[in-house]
Amino acid sequence: MGRLADHPATAWLLGGVALLVAAAGARPTAGGWNDGCRLAAVESLVDRGTLAVDDSIFCRPPQRLIDAGTPPYPPDRADLLAVGTLDKLYVRGHFHSDKPAVVSVLMAAAYKPLVWLGVPPPGDRPDIFCRVMTVLTSGLGYAVAVGCLWVLGRRVGLPPGWRLAWLGSFALCTYAPTYTQHVNTHTPQLAVVAGACLLLLNVADAGRAGRTAWGSLIGLGTLAGFGFNLDFGSGPLLVAAVFGVIAWRTRRSGPLLVYGLAAAPWVVAGLGLNYALGGVWKPLNMYPEHYQFPGTPFTEQNLTGFLRHHPLNQLLYAAGMMLGKHGFLNHNLPLLLSAAGTWKVFRTRFDGRPELLALLGWCGATWALFAVLSNNMGGACCSVRWFLPFLAPGWWVLAVLLRDHPKYRPDFLALSAWGLVLAALMYWKGPWHGRMVPLLWPVVGCALLTWGVVAVRCRGVSAPTRLPSLFPRLNGVRQP
Repeated sequence: MGRLADHPATAWLLGGVALLVAAAGARPTAGGWNDGCRLAAVESLVDRGTLAVDDSIFCRPPQRLIDAGTPPYPPDRADLLAVGTLDKLYVRGHFHSDKPAVVSVLMAAAYKPLVWLGVPPPGDRPDIFCRVMTVLTSGLGYAVAVGCLWVLGRRVGLPPGWRLAWLGSFALCTYAPTYTQHVNTHTPQLAVVAGACLLLLNVADAGRAGRTAWGSLIGLGTLAGFGFNLDFGSGPLLVAAVFGVIAWRTRRSGPLLVYGLAAAPWVVAGLGLNYALGGVWKPLNMYPEHYQFPGTPFTEQNLTGFLRHHPLNQLLYAAGMMLGKHGFLNHNLPLLLSAAGTWKVFRTRFDGRPELLALLGWCGATWALFAVLSNNMGGACCSVRWFLPFLAPGWWVLAVLLRDHPKYRPDFLALSAWGLVLAALMYWKGPWHGRMVPLLWPVVGCALLTWGVVAVRCRGVSAPTRLPSLFPRLNGVRQP
């Protein structure tokens, strides 16, 4: 098992399995306003060569598609079939998606060659279009994240059996699988952050050996620049966080220059397209005047990007983003152990400590940004969609904790078991359900109770350093 676990092909194999699982669950329709507006921009580019979505089937669902049984939205969503997505902007006489345009261009560039090869255009078969785009964005992002996390677990030094359990918890016991069902940019950003974890370790290893990992620096710049366009809120903070840790690690201008040059084209493209569409530098969805059209549900009171909390409400809202009915931690139960054990992890030095601190700092800064500038928890979505990329550094903390403090391994298994139950409930309802996950609080309560019982029974007892005997082969031993 150990030799197979360390083979480079294993990461590709696990990523391929994850991609197949994601492809099997990809839905044939847009799930709501959020992915509807993204798909509207891509469909408009592919079918009409414009970013304006005035005539998109996701903004004006045509009756012919509904009659043909291939509607752009679920058949039971009469509201969406009547008016389409309302996540759109009215800019200079045209409607546009309220999401960053660079990603729409890249998605269109991925789908257009398929049309040349005979795949039906989006406007003719939105069911095929939705499935393909979901696999190429959310599915691929999930698969890349799974592959990168496997390699990260090996770099951290987790034994093969526990590495598999740790990776399985990441892949199956969080809300990540839920977001593979529809198009979004949060799952690709999870892949970006997971890849950045590995490349930052490459830079650190090269520095200790007296070398410079130029290829990793170029890769980091490319990933950070791409991440800049995936989310205009957390993306710029990610660029800054990676810049800061490279500066601390290398203490030379050359690596910073290479990183900056690799990121610059992406940043320029994002800002440039934004300016070309609206004549402004800030994200287009931060201007209330762009939401002034009949039927809009948005006002300055519910748009993201504005200060509107009183001090006490601010604290309650920020706390609710982590532990409320939409809370990130209680929707990803194994991370409760990560949060509780972070202080133990950072009490000692380990390879990658500054890099992990930088990424956790990025998580904290992103949390603070959205806590201050939003009041809607990311809209009608499962938990807080903006925080999906936090899973990668969170699982890095877990890997170090499980490696250095084996007594917490039973806690991890207990939380992961209940996390699997909660993940199944989230997957059942999908990412754009818009309501609290069914049985959320009973499952969280059972998880906390089980965790408490396990902690009491296992403390002071020799904690297992291997998986239970149910998994003998994963531990690299034979049962008599």
